[in-house]
Amino acid sequence: MFKLPYLFFDIGGTNTRLAVSQSGTSFSRTKIYPTPREYNEGISILSKFFLEELKSLSPGVIVGGIAGPLNKEKTLSTNPPNLPGWQNKPLQETLSTRFNCPVFLENDTALAGLGEASVGAGKNHNLVAYLTISTGVNGVRLVHKKIEENSLGFEIGHQIIDFDNSFHLGTSSGRGELEDFISGREVAKRFNSDPAKITDQSAWDQIAEFLSVGIANTILYWSPEIIVLGGSMMKKISLDVVSDHLSKRLSIFSKLPPMKKAELGDLGVLYGALHYLTQLDLDEVNAQKV
Repeated sequence: MFKLPYLFFDIGGTNTRLAVSQSGTSFSRTKIYPTPREYNEGISILSKFFLEELKSLSPGVIVGGIAGPLNKEKTLSTNPPNLPGWQNKPLQETLSTRFNCPVFLENDTALAGLGEASVGAGKNHNLVAYLTISTGVNGVRLVHKKIEENSLGFEIGHQIIDFDNSFHLGTSSGRGELEDFISGREVAKRFNSDPAKITDQSAWDQIAEFLSVGIANTILYWSPEIIVLGGSMMKKISLDVVSDHLSKRLSIFSKLPPMKKAELGDLGVLYGALHYLTQLDLDEVNAQKV
C-alpha cells in the first residue's frame, strides 16, 4: 500500500514518542522526550529525529496520535486539555508538506486501545474497552480490533460522577468529572505531590474507588468482553481494589467482564498506529495521495 519506511508518533500530554519502521511489522528505533508546550518546538524536535533516521530516504506514510478530540477531517486536535499550545494547529498539513507523504491522525487513546486490542492485553477478545489513566483520562471501544465508528470521538474522562460536589474535593472542571478525581494532573494538585511519590495506600484506595465508578459506567454503555487499563497511574492503582469496589457497585449483570492491565506500556500508541495502517481502505489512501 505504502512504500517503506513508515514513521509513527504519539504526542501525549506529558511525553512524546516517535518510531521508525523499516520493515512494516516492527520498529527499528524509538525515541521518547517531554512534549514541548509550544507547537513549533514540538514539530522541530519531531522533524529532526525523523530526518536523522531517514537519512536520504523518503517516508511512505506517517501515522500518529495526539491527545484531545480531533476535527471532523482528523487533521488537527481541536481542544487538547493538557496541550493548549497545540490547539487547532495544522499538524497533518505541516507534516505532509515537510515530508511529502500521506499523514493520518487519530486520537492517542484510540490508537493505544487499538494496539492493545490487536497485539496486547485484549488480543483474544472482539469487544474491548480500553481506558487510559495518565496525565488525563480517556477511553475507546474496540470492535473486532477496530476503533468503533464515532461522530465526535471518545472523551470518557469527562463523564460527570459528582455533579453536586458531594465529595468536597474541589475540581478543576467545576463539573465533577471523572478526570478530576483520578488523572495524574489532578491527583498531583490534590496531594501536592508527584503521584509516583504518593505512598499513602488509603489515597490510592480512594482513587481506585473513583475509577470503579467510571468503569461501571463504561460496562453499562459499552458492554465489553474485557476492560484493559493503561496509563502511568495504573502503576499504583490496584486492580484487586478496583474489582472489589466494582463488584459492590454494579450488580445488574450476573458476571462482570475481566480487567487486565495494558501490556504494551509506552509503545501502545505506536503499535496501534502500525496496526491502523492495515485497516485503511483505498478511498482513505487515495484521498491522502501527495
